[in-house]
Amino acid sequence: MTTYPASRERHESEMSLTQLCGDSARMAPHWVTPVSPAPAPVSPALIHGVVVPAASARLIDATAEYGG
Repeated sequence: MTTYPASRERHESEMSLTQLCGDSARMAPHWVTPVSPAPAPVSPALIHGVVVPAASARLIDATAEYGG
């Protein structure tokens, strides 16, 4: 088995998860998300063509958080 050691340059330039989280937190106020209008409700009669396999429906139905 051949191993390839990481170059010293790459190792030194890698960020830690803590550094990345800190950088992201500092950047968050600069990121502006445009406000978009809420989508209009759609009548259930207009929704068609969705097929859910029986096994998937049973799985969701058996999950207390989602089903009955």
